[in-house]
Amino acid sequence: MSDDTKSLNFIEHIIEDDLAAGFSKNKLKFRFPPEPNGYLHIGHASSICLNFGLGLRYDAPVNLRFDDTNPAKEEQEYVDAIKRDVEWLGFNWAEEVFASDYFQQLYDWAVTFIKDGKAYVDSQSAAEIAEQKGTPTEVGVASPFRDRSIEENLSLFEAMKAGKFVEGEHVLRAKIDMTSSNMLMRDPIMYRILHKAHHRTNTDWCIYPMYDWTHGESDYLEQVSHSFCTLEFAMHRELYDWFLDQVVSSDKVRPKQREFARRNFSHTVVSKRKLLQLVEEKVVTSWDDPRMPTISGLRRKGYTAEAIRNFSNTIGIAKRENVVDVSLLEFSIREHLNRVAPRVMAVLDPLKVVITNYPEDQEEWLEAENNQEDESAGYRTVPFSRELYIEKEDFREEANKKFFRLKLGNEVRLKNGYIIKAESCTKDTDGNILEVQCTYDPKSRSGSGTEESLRKVKGTLHWVSTKHAVPAEIRLYDRLFTDETPDQHKDKDFMEFINPDSLTVITGYLEPSLKTAQPEDFFQFQRIGYFNVDKDSTTEKLVFNKTVGLRDTWAKMQQK
Repeated sequence: MSDDTKSLNFIEHIIEDDLAAGFSKNKLKFRFPPEPNGYLHIGHASSICLNFGLGLRYDAPVNLRFDDTNPAKEEQEYVDAIKRDVEWLGFNWAEEVFASDYFQQLYDWAVTFIKDGKAYVDSQSAAEIAEQKGTPTEVGVASPFRDRSIEENLSLFEAMKAGKFVEGEHVLRAKIDMTSSNMLMRDPIMYRILHKAHHRTNTDWCIYPMYDWTHGESDYLEQVSHSFCTLEFAMHRELYDWFLDQVVSSDKVRPKQREFARRNFSHTVVSKRKLLQLVEEKVVTSWDDPRMPTISGLRRKGYTAEAIRNFSNTIGIAKRENVVDVSLLEFSIREHLNRVAPRVMAVLDPLKVVITNYPEDQEEWLEAENNQEDESAGYRTVPFSRELYIEKEDFREEANKKFFRLKLGNEVRLKNGYIIKAESCTKDTDGNILEVQCTYDPKSRSGSGTEESLRKVKGTLHWVSTKHAVPAEIRLYDRLFTDETPDQHKDKDFMEFINPDSLTVITGYLEPSLKTAQPEDFFQFQRIGYFNVDKDSTTEKLVFNKTVGLRDTWAKMQQK
């Protein structure tokens, strides 16, 4: 077995086996079929990367199909958001199609089912139907309407389509096997009545096909060769195949359904229903709130498409469900931004430093490297003056030998600047430090080549010049849930695990090169973490989101 063959995932092995058995590569076709009832989340990213990745690997078309069969939950907003996400991730679809494109064909086939004695109109309530389906250990009981005449079924079904009945009065069921060990085969519902406007067909229809009836038939109409879905649909495969058996012809490709494990992620939820609840109850501001696991939320937070694709490839495709630690996703974005993010200086918790031997009216512009990981990134200049901001935590009056930052009587280097020494400090009446007075060595400027500039000191601090500093709103995000699996507790609601400190808003002070930063521009705030410009940002007020810290602080907390 070649190394290339060994590296294939089990989905790719299925395709390779089909090709080896004689299936034409030219007939390979895939699809990504989201339901437009919410925004896509990080779990969908794996499916997107799988299906579109297969298209790229085999040079095969991939459709973007919206399974829009439930007008009660689906909206055009979600269609638009899904398209944006797929494009942003870097993928192009062959055709944009909708299950609603096939409503007439599905209806016509359903009429044929009735004529062939394979479907009937059931007039029982949903509760009665559910009860008669039995249990996994007890066979179902036939509906009293199972043997309605073909004529009566056709008449009722046509009246259902014409809107002559209220919701729940009738359904159309496939006539299969009420004793099947697979409960999904016990006369599944094909159509239900819904008097709701559809985002595409408006009020043209008041009966809507069920997912199981629609999905495989849509695959067939599009000539999708391989239909990949998550493990919860494994039991649906038998029904998928039964429906196809009724309509396929030998001269066309018959779709094949296969399943892979969905990915669950720590410290979040990925149920669209629960995500919608977070939005509706205003726990978050919107579907693209940076605390949400949606692709839009991750993008707004500062995640890059490349990082998400790399993450999806890293976790791979599996046959068993498991929980993926969200720190792996954070590792992916750190790894990418470390290579590409410009380095800048920002102070988020400022403490004033006055360099007493620096001329009051003097300022100079120091050269700073943009990214030591990227030689082509070049340099910029940053202003230096007598008064600076440093981080409060970078100064102590007294500290032990392991504290290599600024303390009285000690020296540190200012990044790209000079060596300074703390001489004294000023406090308020409560003992809080308001200002630190320092002296500097004029010959110690970084990169000047002097003997003094080559002098080694253990600490290097970031800083900004106070009179040049640009104030900005800084949104510090933490994980939305305090629990690793917030929706896996039988006796507790997932909302009980909301992290009250998931968002902290502060004012930070930035070097002036950031004045012109635009939404989605990303940066490394040196010694702090990675940040990007939020869409709320304006020329009058910059807004930055924290994407991720430089290190995994959660892992350290959990170890403690």
